[in-house]
Amino acid sequence: MAPTVLLAEDDRAIRHALERALTLEGYRVTAVADGVEALAQAHRTPPDVLVLDVMMPGIDGLQVCRVLRAEGDRTPILMLTALVETADRIAGLDAGADDYVVKPFDVEEVFARLRALLRRTAPRDDAPEPPPPPLPVPAPEGRLIEAAGLRMDPRARRAWRGERELELTRTEFELLELLVRNAGIVLDHSTIYDRIWGYDFGPGSKNLAVYVGYLRRKLDQPGAPQLIHTVRGVGYVLRED
Repeated sequence: MAPTVLLAEDDRAIRHALERALTLEGYRVTAVADGVEALAQAHRTPPDVLVLDVMMPGIDGLQVCRVLRAEGDRTPILMLTALVETADRIAGLDAGADDYVVKPFDVEEVFARLRALLRRTAPRDDAPEPPPPPLPVPAPEGRLIEAAGLRMDPRARRAWRGERELELTRTEFELLELLVRNAGIVLDHSTIYDRIWGYDFGPGSKNLAVYVGYLRRKLDQPGAPQLIHTVRGVGYVLRED
């Protein structure tokens, strides 16, 4: 089966040209125009490899890298950058990128670097089958944390709203756990970034808003009150109004 590529590039001409070239090379390509959509698509349908432009509005390529790596996602990432200084390249690698290509680039170089990244992550024929993940064991009552109609078992990494179990990613679970443990307390953006990602992406970042949106879609249900509230200019609070 052809490898899947998630391409995020805000320059329409470059995006369309690279999407066409990759498709003709035999890849199955999903192309998006910004980092917010790149994160959403990576969560919906994890690709075999990501190609990310560094300079994108909102969430840039470096921030996408940091978020995915913080979630434990090891999908290989190739960065496209117009920044040629050594420090800029180091910043990309430190953010979690595996390789980079400097613009303007030769598309054959992009193909070669993608082949190299995919070879590194291809399973060996003689590699043993990984063991199946253990089934979660229901937690004793004393191990649950509860607030605003939510119950969470941090050890088993399970969460419920009422009787409905929530399907959460690692980052979504950790964000919800932080809010539940501090129910009724307004947590500012810097505190949440530090506790969840260990890094403050700055006031212009949309990372946190994106994940709050993910959580709200999974938590909210018809006829029930919204649980995560925005305190404009400050942060977020969990409470049941």
